[in-house]
Amino acid sequence: MLDICDQNGEIEYASLLFKQVPEPNIFLYNAMIRAYTHNHMHVLTVNVYKQMIRHSLQLEEQIFPDRFTYPFVIRSCGALLDVVLGKQVHGHVFKFRLKDNNLVQSSLLDMYVKCDEIIGAHMVFDEMHERDVISWNSLISGHMKLGHVRKARTLFEDMPNKSIVSWTTMISGYTKVGSFSNALDIFRRMQRVGMQPDWVSLVAILPTCAQTGTLELGKWLHFYAEKNGFLRKTSVCNALIEMYSKCGSANQALQLFNEMSERDVISWSTMIAGLAHHGRANEAIELFHEMQREKIKPNEITFVGLLSACGHAGLLDEGLKYFDSMGKDYNVEPGIEHYGCLVDLLGRTGNIDRALELIRSMKMEPDSAIWGSLLSSCRTYRNLETAVIAMEHLLELEPEDTGNLVLLANIYADLGKWEGVSRMRRLIRSKCMKKTPGCSLIEVNSLVQEFVSGDDSKPFSEDIYRILELLALHQNKTSNHIEIIFEV
Repeated sequence: MLDICDQNGEIEYASLLFKQVPEPNIFLYNAMIRAYTHNHMHVLTVNVYKQMIRHSLQLEEQIFPDRFTYPFVIRSCGALLDVVLGKQVHGHVFKFRLKDNNLVQSSLLDMYVKCDEIIGAHMVFDEMHERDVISWNSLISGHMKLGHVRKARTLFEDMPNKSIVSWTTMISGYTKVGSFSNALDIFRRMQRVGMQPDWVSLVAILPTCAQTGTLELGKWLHFYAEKNGFLRKTSVCNALIEMYSKCGSANQALQLFNEMSERDVISWSTMIAGLAHHGRANEAIELFHEMQREKIKPNEITFVGLLSACGHAGLLDEGLKYFDSMGKDYNVEPGIEHYGCLVDLLGRTGNIDRALELIRSMKMEPDSAIWGSLLSSCRTYRNLETAVIAMEHLLELEPEDTGNLVLLANIYADLGKWEGVSRMRRLIRSKCMKKTPGCSLIEVNSLVQEFVSGDDSKPFSEDIYRILELLALHQNKTSNHIEIIFEV
């Protein structure tokens, strides 16, 4: 009867049934623990387990937890992110001689990973006699979650058998830490070994295409998703919209958005942000109004895109109205990103003093992006007084960034204050600061090449510099036509 209640979601009735039994046996305890865990009532799972332990000490015929008890109890500890409780249960596993049970070990490994206790996870992993692909994937995921990409890569390469989850975990992990070239490398390796991407893999690799501008690969992924019926997944369409928007194809993003059968708030927010990114502010605002007509409640991300659109178009009144409506009409608390958009909007429209006043009234500490935005606006409108204030805060937040000092030096230069220019240059030299090198990416024959300023490690660097010299020569000698044919 408890199992039937569990299968039909009648947990209250199951609980009443369980309480009618004065001395439950191990099967009833396990059934109740299983039912609570299945229905995400993890605190109650732990309570029943504690009741079982107490009863085992009180009754003449002791009731010992078995291999069917612990996977569910441990899963509840992981869901509660209670690593202290999880370690106590782990101790009980040793006490009741179940430490060698593979299912119990897998549950412990997953619990430690969810609680970010990677040392405990490794301890369990090292003691496992049989490591299945799920155990490997769980440990790799734990390292990726904590940013231990090298350790995760080592485990990945050591895996005897890799599943689609293994490949996807690596791709997603590399994408989250910004190692996009590695994410692309893993994805292409996955294809070479004949592992077909699923829709989760597409959602993992598409943000990398968006960040690196690999539009051709993104188009291929779109075709692959359409061919395999993955466009029915809203998350796949959302990732494709973001990819097209960031790769400069706003029209294709909009076409895909209009063709979607179901749209969630992420779909609307991504499209609004994409239009804003391309300077199509009026279309972004109109899309927001359409979203309101469809009765889709906007979230924090929606307003970031909307305020960004107002900033690009210099729509001050509209931006202020939307910022005020966030908490008043939609119960969305403005975050630092929203304040950053509003500061940028005020700065772009020349309201430097209002921007500074807004920064000082923020509920949270302004970050370097906000002060940097204000500093940039100060150069546009030659506001030296506020620029110095912004620079003081930037020196505290980003003491090693020379870009801010260069920007302030340019403001001094624009105003003809050469003493200030000299002072900034001396400050840069005295701190031995180095400018953050520029970086660019280009897609050639479906391969992404990354170039960093001052890096001559590319095998074809000499050829590149030779071509640049020829181009410079061609520019200087306009009377002579130089035809250059060069293939990398």
